[in-house]
Amino acid sequence: MQAAIEARAVSHRTRAGEVAVRDISFTVGQGELVAIIGGRGSGKTTLLDAMSGLRPPTSGTVDRPAGRAAGYVPDADPLHAVLPLGRALRYTAELRSVRTAASPGWPGGAAADGGAQAAVTEALNLAGLTALELVPAGALTPEERKRAAIAAELLSRPAQLFLEEPTAALDPGQGAEVLRLLRRLADGGITVVLTTGSPLDAARCDKVVILAPGGHLAFFGTPAAALGYFGADTLEEIFERLAGLGDPAAAWSRRFFHFSRTRGGFTGPPTTPPPPGPAVLLPDAAGPHSAGRVSADPEATSVAVDDPAGIDDPAAIYDAMPVDEQPAASAAQPGSAQPGSAQPGRGPRAGARAAGPVRQWAVLTRRNAEVLARDRRMQAVLAGTPAAILLAFCVLLGCGALDGRGAVTLAWAVLGGLVAGLAYQLPARAAEAAILRRERFAGLSAGTFVLAKVTVLVPLLALADVLILAVPAIDGHLTAGFGSAYLAVLLSSLCGLTVALTMPVLAARR
Repeated sequence: MQAAIEARAVSHRTRAGEVAVRDISFTVGQGELVAIIGGRGSGKTTLLDAMSGLRPPTSGTVDRPAGRAAGYVPDADPLHAVLPLGRALRYTAELRSVRTAASPGWPGGAAADGGAQAAVTEALNLAGLTALELVPAGALTPEERKRAAIAAELLSRPAQLFLEEPTAALDPGQGAEVLRLLRRLADGGITVVLTTGSPLDAARCDKVVILAPGGHLAFFGTPAAALGYFGADTLEEIFERLAGLGDPAAAWSRRFFHFSRTRGGFTGPPTTPPPPGPAVLLPDAAGPHSAGRVSADPEATSVAVDDPAGIDDPAAIYDAMPVDEQPAASAAQPGSAQPGSAQPGRGPRAGARAAGPVRQWAVLTRRNAEVLARDRRMQAVLAGTPAAILLAFCVLLGCGALDGRGAVTLAWAVLGGLVAGLAYQLPARAAEAAILRRERFAGLSAGTFVLAKVTVLVPLLALADVLILAVPAIDGHLTAGFGSAYLAVLLSSLCGLTVALTMPVLAARR
């Protein structure tokens, strides 16, 4: 089978220096449906982000064919809830300058050339959502919203599709429907990689990547082979094996390193050469429950080492090595890439045709304006915030709290402007973070996102600040003049808006 994604000695360290993924190597074939599973802290999302290009690994490489787009579906809803599904997808298509073209190998068939609307129609058809085109995204069932998120990525006809916990919020029946869609896409030639905590999902996939706590690769192969390898009757029992006595994470990683090199059909992709020096003891392969010290099994091809330090425990030898020097899951081959080197197809937008910044700003501005026009809750916030501040001024003036120096009144006005700036964006921060995370993968810059928000919200803030100062100005409490007071309040509002806009940007970059 043709290789679609090759992970070679992939490792990732957090900013705090903790290792999230350790020296992982495997190959995903074209059109395979692959699940990354593991317990909390095993590095599932980190590995998925590294494979997709959203968050490149600290060391190692991920190779994907150049010339074709890749899609990424986050675990949150990446569509505005108030927009009709068709309109939401149309904006996504325009942001990416999507056009359909004749493509016999594509799951949707050989479509004629067409613009953004043709791409939307095709994606809805593939996801089984054609009848829901006019339904607001927020009115869809959880399973339909997940399929809608997948449809948004199908707009650019990706060669690979990466999904973060696609069934996490779904019941078993809804999760099965989403997996059936992913199976159809994989059968149509799209390589699908997902993270999941559901053994039912993993059992429906072609291959499973099993990670042990600490980011160790414990197994890569078919679900049936995983059961035999771990000596388990169900995939749930595998987690019990990984949580055994001693140091199970490193032990299972060492065992699979040996297994992948000595068992046919499990050899991983080429990776970096092992470090010079004495060979490392290989782990025990005597039985499916073994994850400990080297045994005297005559079938095991363990290699002894000359350990001048007197360390005879293979786990100690293995764990004492730096992450970048630990042996990978496969042997090196000629022409293998060095860690961190750039490879064809690496990155989130291989083959994607993202629109230019000016066009993206125009599309986002139109989308933001339509969202505000449809979102009754946001309209209430926009109108209610200055009204509430205005009412507070009336109360303060009525009780004589602002009878002192004019600076007191101005300070209250500046505080009101800051509150207005925060309120105009904070309610939407979580939804915007999920949307920005998906669009950032497709080439949207954070600067363009912020600029489009500012274009729509600043005129509304400017009007709100006029209302905030209306009562103090009429009552003669603005001793510095209306112009100076208005400028101070507007600057305060812009500071609040900037802080609120920074939150989804930072959340999208996690």
